[in-house]
Amino acid sequence: MANSDSTASLPLASSKENMTPIASKITELNESRTELLSRIQGLKQDLQNWRTKLDTQVKVYRDELSDLKKTLNDEVEQLRSEFQDLRSTLHQQQEDVTASLRNLGLQDDSGDSKHPQSQETKIEEVDQEEQQILPKEDNAKVAEE
Repeated sequence: MANSDSTASLPLASSKENMTPIASKITELNESRTELLSRIQGLKQDLQNWRTKLDTQVKVYRDELSDLKKTLNDEVEQLRSEFQDLRSTLHQQQEDVTASLRNLGLQDDSGDSKHPQSQETKIEEVDQEEQQILPKEDNAKVAEE
């Protein structure tokens, strides 16, 4: 039976020897697992920081775009108003020129076919007459207009 005792104790000894490498492997795997979890946590934190920065940047850009849009709309509205004023001024000037031509008797009469004259020619003649009548400083003002 001594032989059987020695053979029976042999597997126990070899299993203890096998346990040591397994325990070190388990410890190594646990350390690796802890390191990987730590890395994952760091990456999650980096991702969260990146998202926060990105959200902030997007908000800043949206605010800037909103300001630019408001400024552009204000400028477009101002241009529309200025064009409307210009249109009104031009219309008024056209009416004034027409009235001046009527007053000077230069308006085209449908019955006056002997001396057909274009409106541009009549306006040029009236302009020349005004320049001859007005003093020189008034001529400069007229020319500027």
